[in-house]
Amino acid sequence: MRFTLVPKVFFDTLEQGFDLFVDALRFEVKYQDDGFAVVERNGAKAYIVASPEFAAKDRPEIAIETDAIDALHADIAARRRDLLHPNLPDVTLRPWGAREFALRDATDVCIVFRQFD
Repeated sequence: MRFTLVPKVFFDTLEQGFDLFVDALRFEVKYQDDGFAVVERNGAKAYIVASPEFAAKDRPEIAIETDAIDALHADIAARRRDLLHPNLPDVTLRPWGAREFALRDATDVCIVFRQFD
């Protein structure tokens, strides 16, 4: 048995979600209609939903574990430095043993990348 957790992230517009997930994180759009999209990269998925009402109520923090944190950080820092979270812009060893860095988009969605060595 396998489980896959897929977060639903609300934005005012799909374009805001695409800026973070597609442009910055290089997820691929697997499905899209007027107010809903499914994006995926290497088995990680997210549902992007255009809903100004729910976007105003819910700004999530999402963690993504990776086995290539240095390469991922270098790629994002080179292309979208504007998204690096001011509290964790560099790959940093945390007290719980993970190396992490974080992104925060203009809508305050936060994504923490984490690698346990």
